[in-house]
Amino acid sequence: MNKIKATVVPTALFFAALSLSLTTFSAMAHQGQHEKNKGVPIKMEQKEWGIAGDAKKVTRTIKLSMSDQMRFTPNKITVKEGETIRISLKNNGKLLHEMVIGTQKELAEHAALMVKFPNMEHDEPYMAHVPAGKTGEIIWTFNKPGEFDFACLVAGHYQAGMTGKIMVAANTAAAKGALPKPVAATIAASASPEIKPAEPTAPNTTAMTTGDIQKIDKETGKITIKHGEIKNLEMPAMTMVFRVKDGAMLNTVKVGDKISFTAEKINGSITVTKIEPVK
Repeated sequence: MNKIKATVVPTALFFAALSLSLTTFSAMAHQGQHEKNKGVPIKMEQKEWGIAGDAKKVTRTIKLSMSDQMRFTPNKITVKEGETIRISLKNNGKLLHEMVIGTQKELAEHAALMVKFPNMEHDEPYMAHVPAGKTGEIIWTFNKPGEFDFACLVAGHYQAGMTGKIMVAANTAAAKGALPKPVAATIAASASPEIKPAEPTAPNTTAMTTGDIQKIDKETGKITIKHGEIKNLEMPAMTMVFRVKDGAMLNTVKVGDKISFTAEKINGSITVTKIEPVK
């Protein structure tokens, strides 16, 4: 991480200029995406860096600010294993910024995707998209010790060094298996591999991907899908917000449905062109 900072600081202004044009292009895509799906419970999915936290179990709040100098302040956070933290974010700049928690490898891969698809919309409990002058938050339970990372993945920002570190100190009690029961139960459940049927393919067309519908917005013609790898777009598994080619497609499915779908890049936007319920 130090090496990255040392080499990119002199070019921060260049990347800031690049970010301005890219952010203008993608701001509408990201605007408000971290406003959680009202009425739709967050799925407690165990990640290498922890699990989505319950607001009622927050033990403390950590405040971070973001700037157009492509920096987080502070850029280092220390927590204890088992803590549920509210990370309160303030965007002091004039550009859209975001905070995404993960491993360095996953963040680098995601940053590359954001350059490839600058108007890509994504929505996970370990990320927050904060418009200029606004605030946002992430509530996260750090139930695994270790060193993890966070970054702004808006195209150009990660490359300009907008990154940080999270140190999760091992908790002796947690190490002995004394995690809170709801968290321990979730970890155990997520540790069991889920056997999924092979993804169906459409002959002579773009291969289909399986996923679960998280949210449907008929007014804007968008659908949020937690999906597997989209091979034709070289996009890894994640939760994304897609446009649909035909709004009528949203009348054939509902939140919670498992589907097979086809997604393509149309006029710069990743668009669902076909949806089939999985029975």
